[in-house]
Amino acid sequence: MRPFVRVASVVTLLALGGAALSACTKKTEDPGTTGNAKTPDTVKVALVPGGAHPYFQPWKDAGASAKSEFGLGDVTFNETAGWDQTKQNDVLNSLAAQGFNAFGIFGVSPDNINSTFEGLKAKGYAVGSLASCPAGSVNKADFCLSTDVEQAAYKAATAAIAAMGGQGNLVHLTGNKVDSNTQRRMAGVEKAVGEAGGKVTLLQTVTDIDVDLQSAQKAVADLLAAKGSQINGIVTTAYNPAVAAAEGVKQSKLPIKVLAIDDDKAILDAIREGSVSGTVVQNPVGQGYVGSFVLMKLAGGCTMKTPGQVVDSGSFVVSKDNVETYDNERKAKTAELKTAFESQYLSCS
Repeated sequence: MRPFVRVASVVTLLALGGAALSACTKKTEDPGTTGNAKTPDTVKVALVPGGAHPYFQPWKDAGASAKSEFGLGDVTFNETAGWDQTKQNDVLNSLAAQGFNAFGIFGVSPDNINSTFEGLKAKGYAVGSLASCPAGSVNKADFCLSTDVEQAAYKAATAAIAAMGGQGNLVHLTGNKVDSNTQRRMAGVEKAVGEAGGKVTLLQTVTDIDVDLQSAQKAVADLLAAKGSQINGIVTTAYNPAVAAAEGVKQSKLPIKVLAIDDDKAILDAIREGSVSGTVVQNPVGQGYVGSFVLMKLAGGCTMKTPGQVVDSGSFVVSKDNVETYDNERKAKTAELKTAFESQYLSCS
């Protein structure tokens, strides 16, 4: 969950060569500014994931809505970094040279992304960490708006255990093991298992299977062939494994309860027909829309009351009971987030 608090990423962590974003140069003061404060029509927002992944696609429409509703000068979506931190830095440099002056970024390397944030902020740009916060406890972006991935994984595992009748063997399918967000997800699942009073065993945690759908499908097929008869439930905290598990368990006809992540159409259809017990959805639309709003306010002269503030963008359990209406809850959370930034987190003179 990148989205997800990071959606399981397909990151190859590479050492950063030289100072991040050393080539960024601040443009001379734009028309429409007062001092360093920009009017909305001169704010140009770049929403930049670490690479292509289905989770980020809603950022496109969210950014377009923000541009229209807030009168922004421009909003662009660029996913060309290819899960390489050095390439993402190059993309950000290029966007800055094109006049973009506010950046919502899902960093490729959570261990190194703070250097990138610092490089951009040193040039006077507004910077938000979206869908993932840096590893550790320090966030050098102005703010982080992301899923609390540990809480979301805990919700998913708790729902999976309930679907299993509170007992049996549970398997956890997730993303890149070295990703700090994957570690948080694993902690969330382990917490839920620990609260089951010894009635649930975490049979296996399968990591590094969110590279693409084909890799996830093979991993699920291998798992079911080797241990299918022992498994009572599967909880997935990465996008591709969720789709693969839903398909694989249905085809196997094994009586395994599946708790997925995100709201791929295949997942929602499987919930409707009963082959998947539920899913935990994140809020990428809220991240892109509210993130753009906050970047506009920061570029306009506001500051964060708490620099680097981390804000949970929300996660929501979806079952057959609310599969047709859950998006209303997510929309309400997005509106709540915007209000919270305006009334609690931002300081605007």
